[in-house]
Amino acid sequence: MPRLYVVATPIGNLSDLSPRAQEVLRTCDLIAAEDTRVTRQLLTHFDVHTPCVSNHRHNEEDKAAPLVSRMLEEDLTVALVTDAGTPAVSDPGSFLVDAALDAGIEVLAVPGPTAMAAALSVSGFDTREFAFYGFLPRKKGELTDKLRSIAASGVPIAVLHESPHRVIDLVRVIAEVLPGSRISASCDLTKLHEKTIRGTAAEVLELLLGNEKAEKGEYCLVLDLHGAALKGEEDAPAALTPELALLERMMKGETLRDAAAVLTAAGLRRNEVYRAKEKVRAFLEGAE
Repeated sequence: MPRLYVVATPIGNLSDLSPRAQEVLRTCDLIAAEDTRVTRQLLTHFDVHTPCVSNHRHNEEDKAAPLVSRMLEEDLTVALVTDAGTPAVSDPGSFLVDAALDAGIEVLAVPGPTAMAAALSVSGFDTREFAFYGFLPRKKGELTDKLRSIAASGVPIAVLHESPHRVIDLVRVIAEVLPGSRISASCDLTKLHEKTIRGTAAEVLELLLGNEKAEKGEYCLVLDLHGAALKGEEDAPAALTPELALLERMMKGETLRDAAAVLTAAGLRRNEVYRAKEKVRAFLEGAE
């Protein structure tokens, strides 16, 4: 019976490849790899000689169906890997997983390294509720809109990826658009020179600007929106009662839900915003 394993591979430290992952890579029939050259280096280190085929961002949509057909015809067990971390999490893999599931092939996870979980674990923030966004838009206008959307979502923690060459620009825009937000920025996770810096967006920006090695190593940023406010709206929650702040935003065209999300992102307690939202809803229903 064909089977697809989704195998997490090290994000830096090769010792993080679990014994189970090693066994799956060694005993499967075929490995679908993001970059076969990178994966071959990993396999060589562990003396694994399983053949590989490419499955990267630019060909995975076209290759998924043929590979699944081959799995069914030849009864193959395939391991899906990316260059580093967990496949299909801000990395290629979702097309193959989806095609395998549609074909009735069992898909099993072999969990392991992921930059998202590692960065969250060392942030020190309250991460009971978070959203993962991966890489944000590069253009400043689109990035600003996306950050405003993230703040308005009401989810207090956002996890972002960024390249070392653009991380300073990203943090600069965060500091401009979301003053009061905090950032835990991790780079070279699990590697020899792993580093995490933490503080307000402005403080992290200053640290990055003062670090001559800031442009080395991929970054995973944990953005803490507790106490953050959208630029130009910092005083709105404090100047008005929550009920009036909600009504004022609704008069500008926002829905009650979106207005409540902005107040939450601006630092008001969730239960306080909830009570205010219910009062406004009752008021509006009574006025109909």
